Amino acid sequence: MKISSVIAVVVVMLGSSLGACSHSGQLGPKATPAKAAATNVQLAIEYMKLNKLADSQEFIGRALKEDPGNANVQLTAGLVYERLNDMPKAEKAYATAARLGKNDPNIQNDYAGFLCRTGKNAAGEKLFVNVARNPLYQTPEVALVNAGVCVRSTGDMLDAQRYFNRALAVRPNMPEALLQLGNVAIDAGDGADALDYVQRYLAVNPATPEVLWLGFRAQRKLGDATAAAVFARRVQTEFPNSEQAKLMRSGVDR
Repeated sequence: MKISSVIAVVVVMLGSSLGACSHSGQLGPKATPAKAAATNVQLAIEYMKLNKLADSQEFIGRALKEDPGNANVQLTAGLVYERLNDMPKAEKAYATAARLGKNDPNIQNDYAGFLCRTGKNAAGEKLFVNVARNPLYQTPEVALVNAGVCVRSTGDMLDAQRYFNRALAVRPNMPEALLQLGNVAIDAGDGADALDYVQRYLAVNPATPEVLWLGFRAQRKLGDATAAAVFARRVQTEFPNSEQAKLMRSGVDR
C-alpha cells in the first residue's frame, strides 16, 4: 500500500471553471502574487489529477515564482515533482514545505509520508508519531495508521500491528486500521484472524474491493471454497472495474 493512499491534500475544487481556463493562465492585473499563486496551485493539482503532468508542472512553476515562501505551494510542488519522478526537486520542495509549515501537523504528516516512500522510514515513523501527539491534529488515528504502514513496509509487523491497534483505540472500527490488520494476518498465514477483521470491517463500514478481496483470500486460506466464491462474486458485481476484479479475471487469487 502506498503511503500516499493514506496521506491527503485538501483541494478546493474548481468545478467547471477548469474547462473554461485558457492555457495561458492569465489571472488579471489586480491579482496579488499570493492570490495568483493560490490559483496556480489549484490548477497544478487539477491538471495532475487529469494526468496532464506537463501542464501541472507549468502551473506549479508559476506558483513557486509568485509565492515561494508559502508552505502549501512548496508542498504541492513536492507532489508534482514526485509524480514527475524528479526526486531531487521533490525532496527539496517537501523539505522546504516542512520547514515553512513546521507548526502545521497536516504538512508534517505529508512530509512524513514522503520520507517513508523514499526509504527514510525511521525518520518518517518518528514524524508520524509526533503528528499523532500534536493536539492541533484532529485525526491522530490517521497518523498512527500511516506510521503502521511505514514500518510494515520494512517488514516490522509487530510494530505495524501496534500502531494499527493504537489507531483503533482512538477510533474503534476505523476501516483502514481494520484492513491493515487483516492484511498483516493473511500475510502471516492466519486466515481466521484475517476473516475476523473483514467481518468487523463490514459490520460497520461500506464494502470496498480491498476488503472483499481480503475476505476472498481469507476464505481460500481456510479452505471454504463456497464462502470464497461469495466474496469473489461481490468483487465482480459491485466493483467490476477494480484492480481486484481484474486480478480475479486473470486467475490471480493471492
